Amino acid sequence: MKPIYNVKDVMKVLGVGETYAYKIIRQLNDELNKKGYLTVRGKVNAKYFNERFMIEGTEVV
Repeated sequence: MKPIYNVKDVMKVLGVGETYAYKIIRQLNDELNKKGYLTVRGKVNAKYFNERFMIEGTEVV
């Protein structure tokens, strides 16, 4: 599994458009920042993403 998802990965996993995928990434990164983690704009930690969406064993190719 990739350690970091980009917008195309989020779009593929959730089946959403680019604008909405960026909105989700922004929200998840805001949550991580409030917990004291560093984030990269436009990318999200794959483990946290899968945890928040209750996805198990998903691998983005």
